[in-house]
Amino acid sequence: MTYATMADRNAIEGEMAWDERDLPKTTYQMLTQTAGKFGDRKAVSYQLMSDPDAKCETLTWNEFHAKSTQTANLLRSLGVGETDVVAYLMPNATETVLTYMGGQVAGIVNPINPLLDAEQIAAILRETNAKVLVTLRAFPKTDVAQKAAEAVALAPNVQTVLEVDLLRYLTGIKKLIVPLIRPKNPVKHNAKVMDFNAEINKQPTTLAFADSDGDRVAAYFHTGGTTGMPKVAQHRYSGIIYNAWLGARLLFTEKDVQMCPLPMFHVFAAIVSLGASLGSGAQIVFPTPQGYRGDGVFDNFWKLIERHKATFMITVPTAMSALMQRKVDADISTLRLAFCGSAPLPLELYRRFEEAAGLTICEGYGLTEATCLVSINPPDGEKRVGSIGIPFPYTGVRIVNVATQLDCGTDEIGEICVASPGVYDGKTYTEAAKNKDLFYPGEDSPLGDTVQYLRTGDLGRVDADGYLWITGRAKDLIIRGGHNIDPAEIEEALAGHEAVAFAGAIGQPDAHAGEVPCAYVELVDGATITVDELMSFAKDKIHERAAHPKHLEIMDELPKTAVGKIFKPDLRKSAITRIYNEVLAKAGVAAEVSLVSEDKKRGLVAHLVKTGDVDDGAVSNALGAFTSPWDWAE
Repeated sequence: MTYATMADRNAIEGEMAWDERDLPKTTYQMLTQTAGKFGDRKAVSYQLMSDPDAKCETLTWNEFHAKSTQTANLLRSLGVGETDVVAYLMPNATETVLTYMGGQVAGIVNPINPLLDAEQIAAILRETNAKVLVTLRAFPKTDVAQKAAEAVALAPNVQTVLEVDLLRYLTGIKKLIVPLIRPKNPVKHNAKVMDFNAEINKQPTTLAFADSDGDRVAAYFHTGGTTGMPKVAQHRYSGIIYNAWLGARLLFTEKDVQMCPLPMFHVFAAIVSLGASLGSGAQIVFPTPQGYRGDGVFDNFWKLIERHKATFMITVPTAMSALMQRKVDADISTLRLAFCGSAPLPLELYRRFEEAAGLTICEGYGLTEATCLVSINPPDGEKRVGSIGIPFPYTGVRIVNVATQLDCGTDEIGEICVASPGVYDGKTYTEAAKNKDLFYPGEDSPLGDTVQYLRTGDLGRVDADGYLWITGRAKDLIIRGGHNIDPAEIEEALAGHEAVAFAGAIGQPDAHAGEVPCAYVELVDGATITVDELMSFAKDKIHERAAHPKHLEIMDELPKTAVGKIFKPDLRKSAITRIYNEVLAKAGVAAEVSLVSEDKKRGLVAHLVKTGDVDDGAVSNALGAFTSPWDWAE
């Protein structure tokens, strides 16, 4: 059946209750089922280099099943039981996918972002009490192995390190040169170090232990703030299988090919994309270790689509923006859909991309705490650009007034709250204290019973046709290209300077990343310091490069509420005014922002006045890449 409207969604729910669906209970059961149906078809493809003629490794579903089984057997032989944790600190590679699958069969798999610094990695390893870490052997142009060694030294709970050598993917002269220039990686920890591929090859291709007999926690994904103890979200088999079922039911068949240049430490790639292939038998392609960030990926992207005959591409607004700076220089006629998520998509970018690539874009919404998927602009229905579509089947969405905890009416803004098979009732995070006040009391849901609704921290509304719109963030996170940055990290770093009395961090508009960090400070009486000095201080104190402020401004006094809390809406208005005026001036457009106001449906709106002869088209061309809308001032 088609999936075009809320009526289609409701019809799927009306077929039967979620618990009545005959679905696998574990991901190993699902992998076995898919391999049984499509064993000789391509499952996972990976190439180290972005050149469309570069070496590409492909596993069939039978091969993927066998190697995932070997990986699970190895991990179980290392003492990993159902409640033990296998972490991986890896760029994308075939071994990364095998660890993700094998790790959740043997125990609980814990992907970690390799862009974090060693102290943050160590904090996650300690929080999850990881027993095994899978990571890279030292390799040119990456410091993953060095950071892993430092992190393990700070996390004595890690007993074994399994190293993956990317050398096996190289050919020709590069394969001869790398051993000569390989960085040294002195071991500074007490964990046993073993070779990943050598060890899994010793294992049988049939499962050497009994698979789990039912639902359990199978994965940990870190999320939220980047200082102190990380938040670690718990994902059960049931949530992972739900996401896989959605992909198979609504989007894919075994004949599809996904191009997925997103990192396997993120739920979008692991839970959604790989999960959809796991459920449907579709092939998934991972180009280069860094995905979209990899050398030459943007320049070669359309040729990679042609090489693999991709039918579906996974993307984010920042990648779409970069791709629009390249000519479509290949036959991409196989492409039929692009799934975009992780950050708001500007209207002008949406239009330019659809026109240039000639394919439909479906915006979606999900979050790590809900095992990802929540809603999508229906593939066969109306795409309301700027909305995040209609809820998936068996996902309930409530818009709740935070003050009264009552449901909002149509188009009234409140906090988005969700219930689905991916929400772990009352146990979202590993640390019990972090689940306090994370749920609203039970209401009827599509799951057929009374459940708690997870508070997402996002503000939004539902229109008369059931489409969901995000209007702001209650949590105040800065979303840079889909990456969450906690403003508290920036604020705490700046507040540590003796000259700073108050600091406020927000996301300022950015044409490429959606938003980037921006900071405002108020100095203590009598203090003097330059912006450059404060920027340097902040960079020294903030571990994550993505969180470094791109703009810092010293104000006489920060805007504050009656109780003394920094009033960030005023800071956001100031940032929009500054950025939009800079962009308009650079483009030679005779207009400027006179006022930024808050509209209950559209969020912050920039009101422009003309300073010369100008038309709407010129303003749209200049500001079209930004998500905050504009109007002419009355």
